[in-house]
Amino acid sequence: MDQNAIISKIEQLTRNLSNKNEILLETCKILQNEVAHYDWVGFYMLDETEKMLLLGPYVGKTTEHTLIPIGKGVCGQVAENKKTMIVQDVSKMENYIACSLEVQSEIVIPILKNGNFVAEIDIDSHAFAPFGNNDQHLLEKVANILSQLF
Repeated sequence: MDQNAIISKIEQLTRNLSNKNEILLETCKILQNEVAHYDWVGFYMLDETEKMLLLGPYVGKTTEHTLIPIGKGVCGQVAENKKTMIVQDVSKMENYIACSLEVQSEIVIPILKNGNFVAEIDIDSHAFAPFGNNDQHLLEKVANILSQLF
């Protein structure tokens, strides 16, 4: 994984496109294409009125999880705590929302605007324990770049 090339492509997207959802969808495609163990890549956005996460642009298998309550599952916990969460074995986690039986692990990164949670990057992998410091570092950089869209 060439982190600098990925970051460069995403920065270029934010300069060349003006539609937020288009930028987010293209970001999903870049991440999934560039990193072999990223099988599902998507965004959940905060709906403050409903206290829910709404599914935004994504690539990968269709999911029925279009609304997630704050605090529920990995995504809901990240929204609540505003901290990156890595789950190397989803079968060991209570309060887990399974999108697919193929999912073995997950990483979720908050997107913060002025310290407030606005959205998150959610990545599922069909591999067991593939996520490391490189993934976290890359995805936190991506979240920082994309925070300007919110």
